[in-house]
Amino acid sequence: MESFSESAATALALILGRDPVLLAIVGRSLTVSASACMLACSLGLALGAWLGVARFAWRGGLLALLNTSLALPSVVVGLVVYLLLSRSGPLGFLGWLFSVKAMVLAQAVLVLPVVAALTRQVVEDAEQLHGEQLRSMGAGTGLRGLMLAWDERYALLTVLIASFGRAISEVGAVMIVGGNIDGFTRVMTTAIALETSKGDLPLALALGLVLLLVVLGLNAVVSLITRWRGAVQNAPLLTAGAGA
Repeated sequence: MESFSESAATALALILGRDPVLLAIVGRSLTVSASACMLACSLGLALGAWLGVARFAWRGGLLALLNTSLALPSVVVGLVVYLLLSRSGPLGFLGWLFSVKAMVLAQAVLVLPVVAALTRQVVEDAEQLHGEQLRSMGAGTGLRGLMLAWDERYALLTVLIASFGRAISEVGAVMIVGGNIDGFTRVMTTAIALETSKGDLPLALALGLVLLLVVLGLNAVVSLITRWRGAVQNAPLLTAGAGA
């Protein structure tokens, strides 16, 4: 217990003192995960919205494949990306292995199924409620998906938060393709694993606390936006009730 107390006190001192090593690792983690989420969301939102409204013969098989990919272990994704980016792989000419770019790619591949699957479910639920009306107005598949996704943008915000949480908390894939190189490709999760194995518990604990604060902060933002949306939607009803 005394050892834990000392480690916790030192970890807090590192955070409050804005330790440069700590800040560098945190900044790199946020940059990698944010870039991966932007890449994955740009593809996943469009794919999910289309799957939510499109109907075709092999849709069931594609959805089964998509849902199965949600359970892919991160180390498997890392291995596949490693083989693609290795010198003998088809993308070896890029020279991305053991770089931040490789880590962004690995996290994007890992997050893409999450974004696509959750977006598909949100849009498909909205399609059941409003799809007939949009079809009667002549809206095609693409336009319906776009309109329904925009109408459910606040629900999709939680999808973005979930994807970022999945990316920033991932360790296996980025360690394989990034190499966990100090000062270059070391992020919060890989640093926590390394520092814990080395016995440097204060730094590992400090990084763990920052990681928790980041996730809590994102959830707080989503909660505030959701409450604001509810207040805006209920405002006309409250005004009407007061006038009556």
